[in-house]
Amino acid sequence: MTERLLTEQAHTWMGLDFGTTNSAVAVVDADGSARLASFPTPSHESQTFPSLLYFERRSEGSTTRLSSSAGAEAIERYLQAEERGRLLQSLKAYLGDGRFDGTEIFGRLLTLEMLIGIMLKHLISAASQSFDRIPGRIVLGRPVHFSLALSQADDDLATARLLAAVKNCGFEEVVFEFEPVAAAYSYEQALERDELIFIGDFGGGTSDFCILRVGPDVKRRGRTRQDVLGTDGVALAGDAFDRQIIRHVVAPRLGMGSQYISPPKKFLPIPDWPYQSLERWQYLSCLDTPRVLGMIERLRQTALVPERLDALAHLLRHQLGYELYDAVRQTNFRLSQEPEALFEFQCGPVLIRHIVARTAFEKWIEPELGAIATSIDRLLAFTGVSVDDIDRVFLTGGSSFVPAVRQLFVDRFGTMKIAGGDELTSVATGLALRAAEEWGRE
Repeated sequence: MTERLLTEQAHTWMGLDFGTTNSAVAVVDADGSARLASFPTPSHESQTFPSLLYFERRSEGSTTRLSSSAGAEAIERYLQAEERGRLLQSLKAYLGDGRFDGTEIFGRLLTLEMLIGIMLKHLISAASQSFDRIPGRIVLGRPVHFSLALSQADDDLATARLLAAVKNCGFEEVVFEFEPVAAAYSYEQALERDELIFIGDFGGGTSDFCILRVGPDVKRRGRTRQDVLGTDGVALAGDAFDRQIIRHVVAPRLGMGSQYISPPKKFLPIPDWPYQSLERWQYLSCLDTPRVLGMIERLRQTALVPERLDALAHLLRHQLGYELYDAVRQTNFRLSQEPEALFEFQCGPVLIRHIVARTAFEKWIEPELGAIATSIDRLLAFTGVSVDDIDRVFLTGGSSFVPAVRQLFVDRFGTMKIAGGDELTSVATGLALRAAEEWGRE
């Protein structure tokens, strides 16, 4: 993105939803209408942008340079490459982890802020094809609590890092807004009377909740801090659900839980730690090292089921992490619609083919559902709001489609109060509306 994109256009305000899995950008024009950016994919136009960053080495004459791409283009370049480069995902999840400063890409050390900044530049540049200009001020979404943040200090670190990354894109002024509050702005557009609403925003890495007053009278008199009664959240959502499919369906077929023979003929379990990293997509590249592959080969020589370790080595050597997690997410999506789904993934000598029942999946994610339920109840208790006081429950984000997640709200509020819509883009739209409210009166 060039600096000329960042110009002040009268009566245009922008919101940016930088997500763990997908991102979206919206603007509000002078007439108050919101518009979402569209992004090309090989098969269609999409209003979401995969939060992926891909690095590869390109030869230009006698020199080799580091090249980057993001979004759907990054996926295509990664899948088509004969010699695969480095594909990065879930960068947002690292923001609250002070132990992670950055990573080395083909001999060049890039900080987390630089990596996110590069991805966001690609995102904004792609969004600029939908809009005449990109304003120099923006409202940026943030979760109530960032993934991997264990304290307020971690949340503060995450916010500072995200601000630095966005400032690297050239924005002169950045205002943060909680993502569930932004979703409320989007929901509010269709209201004809004021309501007290409960927002549930489920992303890839966090589940965030908010209770607040919205509606035409609230907008007319001007919002106050008292309109937001409280917020809460937990650092888990869609990625945590995906991990359970990896743990119960994939990892056992790649050797987890099996044994090898150690002299003198002692049966020992295959170490668990590679499979713990396997559960987190972003950690897979850390396993593709001579040390790890050498360990797998040594274990394979006396493993009771050696082909499973062959499959694990094949996964790592051929960097099939994206393909694996795409299969996992497709299974998760189908389970939201059907009582069972077929998971299928070819990994070298092993075909992983397993019918996953929704009842089994819901058993696997019981700890995560319990943490979400606790956060919901904690927010109600903190605000002193009863379920009868809530006029509507608005659920947004990809994991809001998971039936067991939805049932948590049905159990508390009843079916009639549950609403949804534009689950993948409502936050971006709300952030743009928030931007119009922030600067529109100037």
